[in-house]
Amino acid sequence: MTTQPAGQGRTLLTVEQAAAQLAISRTRMFALIKAGHIHSVRIGRLRRVPLEALAAYVQGLTDAQRAIA
Repeated sequence: MTTQPAGQGRTLLTVEQAAAQLAISRTRMFALIKAGHIHSVRIGRLRRVPLEALAAYVQGLTDAQRAIA
């Protein structure tokens, strides 16, 4: 049996999993994707959100709020 190092998990999340990570609704996540705020990829008919895209979105929000303060 192999174990994953800490911090290692899925590279791609479903839209629902990504929404849960940000504590927002599935509908809101799709709106953010459609608006281009969060990058996603398509694999056939499936849409997935890279973990890096969530991190970049959160970092952008943090940077924007720091600039205002």
